[in-house]
Amino acid sequence: MSSAARSGPRAEARAAVVDIAIAVGVGAALLITGLSRQRFATGPDPVDLLGLALLAAGGLVLVARRRAPVAVLAVTGLCAAGYQAAGFDVPAVAFLFAVHAAVRAGHRTLTIAAGVAMLAALPVAALVSGMSDLGGALARSRGALEIAWLIAAGAAGEALRQAERRADEAERTREETARRRADEERLRIARELHDSLTHQISVIKVQAEVAVHVARKRGEHIPDALLAIQAAGREASRELRATLEALRDDGTTPPRGLDDVPELMEQARRIGLNATLKVEGHPHDVPAAVDRTVYRVVQESLTNIARHAHAATASVGIDWRPDALAIRVDDDGKATPNTAPTSGFGLLGMRERVTALGGRLRAEPRPDGGFTVQAELPLDRTP
Repeated sequence: MSSAARSGPRAEARAAVVDIAIAVGVGAALLITGLSRQRFATGPDPVDLLGLALLAAGGLVLVARRRAPVAVLAVTGLCAAGYQAAGFDVPAVAFLFAVHAAVRAGHRTLTIAAGVAMLAALPVAALVSGMSDLGGALARSRGALEIAWLIAAGAAGEALRQAERRADEAERTREETARRRADEERLRIARELHDSLTHQISVIKVQAEVAVHVARKRGEHIPDALLAIQAAGREASRELRATLEALRDDGTTPPRGLDDVPELMEQARRIGLNATLKVEGHPHDVPAAVDRTVYRVVQESLTNIARHAHAATASVGIDWRPDALAIRVDDDGKATPNTAPTSGFGLLGMRERVTALGGRLRAEPRPDGGFTVQAELPLDRTP
């Protein structure tokens, strides 16, 4: 892939404008040169009109020199031979541009063959036109073709091709280096998490499970808070394992998504929250990034409700739309416009996830009390 192709639609549009300008300019220059050198005593005859058409076509076809360099090389060569045979002694300028484009595209052998064929065809075209005898035709054709310029056009195309090739190799090297550094950083973070956080979460999980086991063995009442700690420890351990596997690019554990939202609701109920889920619309396939983001928005919202809202109920609504997926999470907590926080690491993380997918997120307290989180994720603009 060339550098121009990687630089995006804007660069492609600029290249197209340049190609059009060159094609029109060369076509106009050939026509003007042909008309200035040709004298029409009684007006142009059909042969002259054919020659003028070939002059114009030889220039205008250059508009496709990047997309079809070989075809343009053939057409410009035929046009040059054609208008020479029609009696227009005009240099094959368009053919030089085509040679440059073909060599730049890597068709060196084919371009050399085309150049040799042109050197053989132009003397014949000069003879057909009746401009001179064989010796004069050879001299005239070599002067019109300008062999030195032909070589220069090919050399310039080859130099540009080599420069683009080196640029592509340098770009690939930079990308590979960036990927390698990113992989090393992910592995470093995974090691740090494994060495520090995994141990602490395991201690909490084991202690909670031992406490629940001992209480059950003694027939004692198990506090809801202890059961919530046990469930949270298990979930945190599972999430941490999934995160470590993702950082190591293991790929064995599928990421959490929409199908796992009911599990979040069940976890919220186990800690004493009356959580309900309402789904509207017709479920359909969504991008993986949207699937994961919906899960994280619901998870973070329920976590915030459990930690900060002092709420008794929470409702989660998922609205399937043709071009978007909407999520709404409400609680009946004690938040008011004057007391509820509208920022924090949890809300910031949700907002970053949603906006990265081209969506919108609104998180604010309601005037009558409670807190609402609303997110809308487009399905047609998701990267």
